[in-house]
This record gives sequence, structure tokens and C-alpha cells, in this order.
Amino acid sequence: MRSAIAGQVISQVVREWRTIARAPIDVANPLMFFFLGISLFAIGTGGEREGLAEIGPAVIWVLVLLANLLSLDTLFKRDHADGTLEQLLLLAQPVFVPVLGKVIVHWCFTGVMMTLLTPLSALVMNLTLDQTWILMLTLILGTPSLSLIGAIGAALTVGLRSGGVLLALVVLPLYLPVLIFGVSAAYLAGDGLAVTAQLYWLGAIAVLALTLAPFAVTQALAISVEQT
Repeated sequence: MRSAIAGQVISQVVREWRTIARAPIDVANPLMFFFLGISLFAIGTGGEREGLAEIGPAVIWVLVLLANLLSLDTLFKRDHADGTLEQLLLLAQPVFVPVLGKVIVHWCFTGVMMTLLTPLSALVMNLTLDQTWILMLTLILGTPSLSLIGAIGAALTVGLRSGGVLLALVVLPLYLPVLIFGVSAAYLAGDGLAVTAQLYWLGAIAVLALTLAPFAVTQALAISVEQT
């Protein structure tokens, strides 16, 4: 049973990678938003090193959050438009498998990619080496939660023509714990203090999201498909 589920997840992941390869702009847009946002903040503060270091962790985390939100709108809409989503819900056993595959690919192209861009962003924002490593660690632990929680909002609004605003209203309040722990860990690391508690909380949120979100997304998709 476990091997069958793993095979279905891998199959869905491969399918999603092929889909993204045909539409790379969906991946490029959040990354461009993240990079441009960092650049604009650096220019807007006049390049003052102390000012950049003071706001750097918060700016990077907020931009990661917003870039993630920007990418959620297309998570299920393409499959919903061509009828693939309905077939996945009807034929997949268990039903959460294709959802998990889509979320994994979404995280790879948003959370992982923006984590890899963090050293460059930290350099622009004049962060210390300790802050940079902790920031990368918090992003690796926190961004899976963003993708999983965001997928619930994307599933609820997939059938709406202009669901972007509603998606933000649904998802942003749920993002706040991840944002708070991620930012506070970076600031504590800058002061030379322990960040173990913040990392544990980010890990706990990620485990909870991984446990509950796929089933919540499945139910939300079923409701959205029935209403369209």
C-alpha cells in the first residue's frame, strides 16, 4: 500500500514538472517578484547598511510569503479549466495523493528556490552570516507550511473568476505564525541568542500542516468542483 502511494505521488510529481516545463512563466513570476522586491527595498532605504540590516529578515520573509501567495492562484486552475482536476478527484486512490504531488512541486519551485536565493538577498540586505544561515533554515522549515496552507485557500477559490483577493483573505491570517517564528529566529540569531524554540515551532507547524492539509485540500476541491 505504501509503495503504491509513493508511486502515485512520484507519478504526479513528474506530471507537474512536465506541466511547468511547458509554462515556465508560472515559476518565473514569483521569483522575479521576490528579486525585484528585495532590490526596491534596498534602493528605497538609500543603501544604508545599518537600516537594511535592521529590516532585512522581516523584508525577506514577507516577500517570500507574498511571492508564495502570488503563485497559488494557478496551482489548481489549469487542471480545473481542462477537466483534469475532476478526473483526479474521481480516479485517484487515495484522493489526497495527486494533491500532495502538486504541493510538493509547488514548494520546490517557490520555497526551495527562494531559499537558494537567500544568500544573495542577505548580501543585499547586509545580514550577518549567522542570520543568513538561520534564515535559510527557517525558510526550509517554514515554506512547506506556506505551500500546504496556501493550497487549502487555492482549492477553495479555484472555481472563482477573481478569487485572488479572497485567497489572500483566507490564507494570510494562517501564515502569520510561520512569519512570526521565522522572522524572530533571524533577529535572535543576529543578537547571538538561541533560536531552538522557533525552529521547533516551525517544524511542528510543518508536520501539522502535512498531516491535515492534503485532506482539507481534497475536501475543498470537491466542494469547488461540485459548485461549478
